[in-house]
Amino acid sequence: MKNILIPTDFSENAWNAIQYASHFFSKSSCNFYLLHVNTSSTLGTEESAYVNKKSSTSEILTKPIKKLLQETVKRIHDQLPKNPTHKFFTISDSNYIINSIREQVVLNGIDFIVMGAKGTSGFNKRSIGSNTGNVITKVKCATLVVPENSQYRALKKLAFPTDFSIFYRTETLQPVLDIIEANKAEVNVLYVNKHSLELNEDQQRNKEYLTDYFTNYEHSFHFVIDKYIENAVQQFVDDKGIHLITMLAKNLNYFQQILFHPAVNNISYYRNIPFLVLH
Repeated sequence: MKNILIPTDFSENAWNAIQYASHFFSKSSCNFYLLHVNTSSTLGTEESAYVNKKSSTSEILTKPIKKLLQETVKRIHDQLPKNPTHKFFTISDSNYIINSIREQVVLNGIDFIVMGAKGTSGFNKRSIGSNTGNVITKVKCATLVVPENSQYRALKKLAFPTDFSIFYRTETLQPVLDIIEANKAEVNVLYVNKHSLELNEDQQRNKEYLTDYFTNYEHSFHFVIDKYIENAVQQFVDDKGIHLITMLAKNLNYFQQILFHPAVNNISYYRNIPFLVLH
């Protein structure tokens, strides 16, 4: 039985994440916990409230939160495929979003967090919003980030960008293996470097470990020289028809360059392809 936490602000973006999660975990028995963090008195604080700009903030402030959560569960039962192995629970809380999610991860033994992500624009040109960014970097739990334009497709092709600088522990990679086995998927490991494709001793050892780990499954390694890592990822996603990108959050420099701060125009993968962030 998997325990899944889905923060919601009752927006269509959050609903899209719920739909995606229902399909993503369709082959697993799951408890889904729908969490709304109600901090209406401190909406101006960056990570104090999980409220999307397109949410009906007035509705959230005037309609009882428990009622909105009940309506979301009813919508799930009315509009999503029936799955007798899926159970839904609702939680409302008044706290900072990060603290609230951390508490729920412990209290309910959460295996995955699923969050909708809407790209932002403006001077900083962040690829995803600050709340989602804070959760996936500050909460130590596997997190599935579902972009606003993402619709569920069978997970047949996974991209695994890495610089081989981190040793992957077996338990860290288990969610990837579960996806591969459940979907008969292939994993495509992508290494991008600005100057050279030569690996040092530690990198080579970590690569060999991944080779051994995926030896019984369809997998491949790809090596690319590109000044911009995110440009190489975009090309790879397009060429291979990737359905899911998975990364380890520990290597922040590499991770943030791909997910948070694209320096190249016309990068769209973070708006269309879900990310599975491992901890």
